[in-house]
Amino acid sequence: MIKLRLLSKSANSLRHSATVIFLHGSGDTGPGIREWVHEILERELEFPHIKMLYPTAPLQPYTPIEGELSTVWFDRPIAIHIPENRKVMEKAYDILRKLINNEIKDGIPVNRIIVGGFSMGGALALHAGFHVNRHLAGIIAYACFINNDSVIYETLQKASGSKFPELLMFHGSDDPVIPLAWSEHCFKNLCKLGVKGQFKTIPEVEHDLEKHALEDMEQWISRKLLPLQTFERKKLG
Repeated sequence: MIKLRLLSKSANSLRHSATVIFLHGSGDTGPGIREWVHEILERELEFPHIKMLYPTAPLQPYTPIEGELSTVWFDRPIAIHIPENRKVMEKAYDILRKLINNEIKDGIPVNRIIVGGFSMGGALALHAGFHVNRHLAGIIAYACFINNDSVIYETLQKASGSKFPELLMFHGSDDPVIPLAWSEHCFKNLCKLGVKGQFKTIPEVEHDLEKHALEDMEQWISRKLLPLQTFERKKLG
């Protein structure tokens, strides 16, 4: 059984009507990335009606550090051309389904849930919206890539003509861990298969979160997940 350590933040203790699940990168934790965001913004990333959820990945062997244990969502070499290990990904999908279903059970419609993440977390967010559950409100993918033969591409091809979650991608221009070209390549491939969204290159930034990008992300979330009364009026209008 998968056990998830969760860290959540609901502003002003109000009943939330939407959720953002934000996934950390390899070796980090939910509290770790929440604190990182806080340090950059000098405040919490919070909204009156939206719960921010920062789960922590399970401890498991990780190939890039010679099989040592690390908090990672799945195992993989850091290489875009190596075939995706789909058996390994199934465990990560179970985690995603549990996270999403927990919110749905709590009364949050799936189309008011955004999944995002940094690095490996961003890659898993792409799987969340374009393979596991295509009814999500949106996907945020920051400094990440998916393999050239990813199951995501197959899933999108089979669902041709369907509506997919809107995508927001960020990548540092000077990223030494995941080349900018990998992320751009993935974004172009996703768009060819019907995904709509934006790709934002962050100048002079390496493999890091950055203040202006986080502020852009914050504004994007606010537009996608309007307060419930505003959302209902917009639908009726």
